[in-house]
Amino acid sequence: MNVIAALQQRKSIRAFLNKDVEQDKINAILTAARHAPSGTNTQPWQVAVVTDDAKKNLQAEIESKFRRGDKAEPDYHYYPEKWLEPYKSRRVACGLQMYSTLSVEREDKQRRLDLWAANYRAFDAPVMLLFFMDGCMQTGSYMDYGMFLQSLMLAAVEQGLASCPQASLADYPALIKTTLNYPQDSILLCGLSLGYEDKSALVNSYRTPREEVSTFTRYFK
Repeated sequence: MNVIAALQQRKSIRAFLNKDVEQDKINAILTAARHAPSGTNTQPWQVAVVTDDAKKNLQAEIESKFRRGDKAEPDYHYYPEKWLEPYKSRRVACGLQMYSTLSVEREDKQRRLDLWAANYRAFDAPVMLLFFMDGCMQTGSYMDYGMFLQSLMLAAVEQGLASCPQASLADYPALIKTTLNYPQDSILLCGLSLGYEDKSALVNSYRTPREEVSTFTRYFK
């Protein structure tokens, strides 16, 4: 598979088969992603691969905090505090696309709550990846991490695996760091669900649109 084909095939998957992911495939995508660029070769990534009982126990604790109504306290602000256009409309359209695909009405608060809670179980994928970096690192390392994550997801496509990057898995960093024995002053950036796509699942049937190149590109000569 070439890079362009992998870019076009990759999508965020929210339903997975009940099938374990071979450890050699996990190692293969991490081995590929480690070649991602980083400023002055700092390579800030620190990856926790959480599976089996460790995953079941951790996701149960995270989901419990969410369902109790505990406030999310991520290590950094992922989204803007005030939404402006065109980002506000794109965000709303993204949510509506999923809810309409699943026929979830606005008034069905419980179903919406349950759908969001699935985030904290990594959508029941067999593998939850969590991404940390040292607290001394700055904005440039977030950029480096983005390139690492994209590299990892593209390598997953080549291995026949599906994934979904999730900022929500960084909502309760103190709990996760304590459970996995990471320093509290480290930064939990996000998580990623990984497994084999359930192609029969309705939630995986839609694709979010992308803007045309002409809308975000200016050429200067």
